[in-house]
Amino acid sequence: MPANYLHGVETIEIVKGPIPVREVKSAVIFLVGTAPVHLTKPAGVSEADWYAQTINNPVLVLRREDGITYFGDATPGYTIPYALDAIFDHGGSTIIVVNVFDPRRHKDASGNPDPSTVIQADIIGTYDPTTGKRSGLKVIDELYSRFGFTAKLILCPVYCESPGVMAEMIALCETHRALALIDAPAGLTPQQVINARGAGGQLNTSAYRAVICYPHLKVYDTATNSERLEPFSQRLAGVIAKVDHEEGYWYSPSNHEILGIIGVERPITCAINDPNTEANILNENGIVTVFNSFGTGYRVWGNRSAAWPTKSDPKNFISVRRTADIIAESIEYATLQFLDKPITVAIDGVLSMVNAFIRTLIGRGALVDGKCYFLKDKNPETNLANGHLTFTYEIMPPTPAERITFEQVINIELLKKLVGG
Repeated sequence: MPANYLHGVETIEIVKGPIPVREVKSAVIFLVGTAPVHLTKPAGVSEADWYAQTINNPVLVLRREDGITYFGDATPGYTIPYALDAIFDHGGSTIIVVNVFDPRRHKDASGNPDPSTVIQADIIGTYDPTTGKRSGLKVIDELYSRFGFTAKLILCPVYCESPGVMAEMIALCETHRALALIDAPAGLTPQQVINARGAGGQLNTSAYRAVICYPHLKVYDTATNSERLEPFSQRLAGVIAKVDHEEGYWYSPSNHEILGIIGVERPITCAINDPNTEANILNENGIVTVFNSFGTGYRVWGNRSAAWPTKSDPKNFISVRRTADIIAESIEYATLQFLDKPITVAIDGVLSMVNAFIRTLIGRGALVDGKCYFLKDKNPETNLANGHLTFTYEIMPPTPAERITFEQVINIELLKKLVGG
């Protein structure tokens, strides 16, 4: 506020124009699993300090080397090193890792560290109201306050095949606007996976935020000089992050090549012009699978979440659901600066800010169209008098071109050209 009296000159800064919305990070993966942290302790660091850093504590991993430093090289029985390798095969990414394996507690009958003693409850985790400490998947609740962003993909390779872990992943995704990447159990045939989508089946969910992955993938294991199977979900996470960085979060991960694999658990029949192939039937039942044909490499195949076929609105497309999530969260965080301002300032500020953001997204191709409104019927005087403003914005992310139809016309009229017609 200017001084009441001034014998001199002053300058008052006035900010005009729309305030930009800062987009939230889309390619953030929250990985929960097990790692041999008893083998990675550096010299000069006490065991207690090292375990405090690496057990049920979120660790930000931005490079493959960081993952090895904290969680070690690929070691049989442990899930995190393999998952990090699968993700980084597709390039850089932002991964927040929580290791639940505690070598002081998870031991075999001889007292040796044993990851097979980790159970569903360890992965799901708990919250201790006395200490404020979270473990397992529950750590996701503190990611934003720690890092300034939260996860958009939740990954628990191997353990996600347990019904309790799967249910918790989906529940947390609803709260945090994320996607749960869930593997069908290894060893199932396509028909058995489809049956698992039925009543009482392990994969019977219509959640918009669940992506069912089938089959497992084959990779070359340098430690054993042989092939091994690994969950599809961790490679899919890498593909999604790569697509986000290179093309945009509004692009579907489908029809993008999976890197670092040498095969699949079982061949999946596929053809882009045959609806009776296994790949098409799996997609038809809300299952993301692998397409492999002549000269194509192994490709992610499927645009839809587990919401399909129960729910047929555009939100069942993975890319549409993610785009709507990123936009909603970006707008919410950006609106903080207008909270508690006079409502006249807030109305004008929010409208100009959100509409400028929507126009930017339209220009980038992330939206087909959209607009933000302040509608009279949504804002009665009683609400305004109570400081409550309601804004309405409509958006339409581009749906993926999943089906392209050609109509071929055999037109005998064209024969006229032969006789100069």
